[in-house]
Amino acid sequence: MAEFDLIQFDLDGTLIDSVPQLAQAVNRMRVQLGFGEAGEQAVRHWVGNGADMLVRRALADALGTEPGDELRRAARTAFDVAYDQVADQGLVFYPGVLDTLAVLRRAGKRLAIVTNKPYRFVPAILAAAGLSEQFELVLGGDSLPEKKPSPAPLLHVCRQLDVDPARTLMVGDSENDVLAAQAAGMAVVGLTYGYNYGRDIADSGPDWVLSDFAALADILLTD
Repeated sequence: MAEFDLIQFDLDGTLIDSVPQLAQAVNRMRVQLGFGEAGEQAVRHWVGNGADMLVRRALADALGTEPGDELRRAARTAFDVAYDQVADQGLVFYPGVLDTLAVLRRAGKRLAIVTNKPYRFVPAILAAAGLSEQFELVLGGDSLPEKKPSPAPLLHVCRQLDVDPARTLMVGDSENDVLAAQAAGMAVVGLTYGYNYGRDIADSGPDWVLSDFAALADILLTD
């Protein structure tokens, strides 16, 4: 059995499929600024580096060129207002997520979330899912000066919870998660079903590649 005391999870594309809500917010923002709506599949490829980059990619797609700073600021404000209205509505958890989290908690594993999503949106999402008490620490993409793929957030969680990175497992769906974990000196699971810009998560070299979230129990709990 792999000896891990702490499991750090990404959120979007790992625990929840947030693209439907993100697409709604992106499209409300684009329409408000006089642009047409984008398809949900396009938004799926824009997710992963935080809200600023999502907004930038959505604007660049609409304009056909990089947006200026003033437009980006206006768009980010519009996006935040729109996403506040829909972020915790109609949540879709990937198969096996809720049951597996409960199993890990009962087994005494410590759980944390490290997401590049702005922190302001995360508590409502966890509350709507009944998961507010499952995680000892939750970091958003703006909780620290750096976000993934920097190892800083992952190492911060280890320090705060007093757990050695070598006894910590990171679980995510993108190369940002894999690169952050590798730089932090911790093992990492790459999930195949999330948002990785259309690339195979195996190409990033995680320690395990899983297509089924419930298979985490085999890594963490099997003697």
